[in-house]
This record gives sequence, structure tokens and C-alpha cells, in this order.
Amino acid sequence: LHPHLTSDKSHNSKHRRSVPLGRSKMKIALTLATIMAAMAATNVEGFAPRSMAVTSARASVVPVTMSTTADESAATETEDAEIPTNLPSDCGMDYVPLATMLATGQLKEADQFTRDALIEISGAKAKGRDFVYFTDVKNIPNTDFATIERLWQKFSKGKFGYSVQKRKMRQSKDDFEVFCRKIGWTTQDGDVERKKRWFGASEFVYDVKKAKEGHLPLTSALRGTSLMVNLLKHPVWDNEDWKKEP
Repeated sequence: LHPHLTSDKSHNSKHRRSVPLGRSKMKIALTLATIMAAMAATNVEGFAPRSMAVTSARASVVPVTMSTTADESAATETEDAEIPTNLPSDCGMDYVPLATMLATGQLKEADQFTRDALIEISGAKAKGRDFVYFTDVKNIPNTDFATIERLWQKFSKGKFGYSVQKRKMRQSKDDFEVFCRKIGWTTQDGDVERKKRWFGASEFVYDVKKAKEGHLPLTSALRGTSLMVNLLKHPVWDNEDWKKEP
């Protein structure tokens, strides 16, 4: 399987909270055009790719408009997205950018943010590595893993997330090949079945309606399946406490 659980070299750890967030939620109508304008106007870097860095709004409602277009000449479609801001972290991570990406359908960017966040919260980054090794998984705090999972679940209506992948792995009787087929990580080249490619033109599906259950987030198997197995055996999944909203 091709996707790496690695970080963009240009990323740093500025997506951290400077102030505690309350229990309030922001009602935001967000536009891709506005996000891009905000990025151009700010110097924010972090776990998301530099091209999709998103400034986090805190403790206020920001009236921004989101439009989705098929192309530049297409009519705009506006929708309201409710972005949660009470997103607990034991590591001081700011998950508002992840919530924003997921709420606005930027699934590819949210997928990258998730991989980069795991590098940070697992301690791999502090060790000078830009990838998570399977022995790092035990260091991921339950609090953070639960926050990440609730966001994926919320904005995919339960279709994406590690808990979904855990269920699919169980249904596959821990057979990784069957698992990959079940969640849409394989494709057919004529009579040959192979893993989908991530590099170059990605073959993965960043669309809630079109993708199979459990398709996202992506996890690397280039170093073997141990990382995937350990993520799905993390103690956060031992009970359903992770589902509880803060």
C-alpha cells in the first residue's frame, strides 16, 4: 500500500493551542476562496500542507461564506458548517484546522493533517522522525485519538475513521488483503488486482459519497502491516468512551 504516514518537510508544530477553547461551537459558512485568501494573508504553517494551511478561529463566530464550484464558471452552492472548537488534546494540539477541512470537504488535506498529527502526538517528531513506527502507537494519548476519530465520524456521517477500519478488519478476519479490498484500497488492472497508488495522481477516493466505508484515513503499509494493526489495537478502542463529546 503506497500512502506514507510521513510529514511534509515544511511542516512545523505551530498548530498548537495558545488559549484554552470553551464549549462553544462556531456556525461558519466557509468558502474555499476565502480560505485561500486567508492563507495568502497569513504566515501560518503547521501539520496541514503549506498550500492548505488554515488559521483557526477561536471563541467567536466568523461570518465567512463557503462556495463549492464544479469549475470557475459554475454556479456556487453555499452550505452552513458547524465547526466544533472544544477539541481536547493532551499534547496541546489544535484540531480546529482538521475540523474545518473535514467540514468543508477537504478530505485529502484532512487525511494529510491526520497523518502529520499522529507523527506529533506519538512522539515520533520529537525523536527526529517524520513517520510513525508501530512501537510509537502506544504513546498516542487516548484523548487525542478520540478527538481525531470523533471529527472523522462526525463529518463523514460515520463512514470514515479508525474505528470503522477496526470493524472492517474484524470482518476480514485480520486478513490484510481482504481488508484492503473491503475498504477500497485495491483496484483492477485488467485481470490483475493491485493496491491503489498514492504518489503522482492519487487513485484514492476523497469523496464521502463515492468512497467505501473505512476508506479514510490512509495508513502506510510500505514498512509492513504492523503500524495499521497497532493503530487498530490501540486501547482507545477497548470501550466506547471515545464517542463521548467533551
